[in-house]
Amino acid sequence: MSTMATSPGHAPIKVLLADDQILVRSGFKGLLDVEDDITVVGEAANGAEAVERARATRPDVVLMDIRMPELDGIQATGRIARTRGLEQVRVLILTTYDTDAYVFEALQAGASGFLLKDAGPAELLHAIRVIAAGEALLAPRITRRLIAQFTADRIATRAGEERLAVLTPREREVLALVGQGLSNDEIGGALFLSPATARTHVSHAMAKLGARDRAQLVVIAYQTGLVRPRP
Repeated sequence: MSTMATSPGHAPIKVLLADDQILVRSGFKGLLDVEDDITVVGEAANGAEAVERARATRPDVVLMDIRMPELDGIQATGRIARTRGLEQVRVLILTTYDTDAYVFEALQAGASGFLLKDAGPAELLHAIRVIAAGEALLAPRITRRLIAQFTADRIATRAGEERLAVLTPREREVLALVGQGLSNDEIGGALFLSPATARTHVSHAMAKLGARDRAQLVVIAYQTGLVRPRP
């Protein structure tokens, strides 16, 4: 039985599964197919197929494994992000190891977040719905630890102030809080703004910095040194 019904007038979230292991894809498909608000529109066994299927099916979310033959998940994510007509496609990276060095590169390539393959069903379903709603999967401690780890040695080489010069002081404040993983509601509370106003500042920062989504805003916050990795 589905855990969430589709709201009237809202189409189901279209999901593309990209993993080279058929048993993994079958497991995900079996889990997702019973949800009223989610539908699996295609499967891919490698990165090249993932790009091809994304063009054909225009999914809302791609569950993308990192390690795949022919074209890995990072390269496939980058191609999808750069493909005209697929700007609204969100990529959720699946990884086996929480210390995977490629996760940061995947976020840079355009992924909206990542999830461990051993996550529970409820966590996976939540991640898909969060990503499809245009948010980024940033709350898990692993994501923030990885971003901190793989940006620590890059900060010094980035012209942070020049890149952030396009932002207003308020937008810089908001970007710093996005970088710390705060939601719009939390940002509003911290800065005494309404969630709608916080969302507007996030959108303006995203547009000015050329960020695809909130995940890339987090990366930029660390790259420019606006947010420092925690020891």
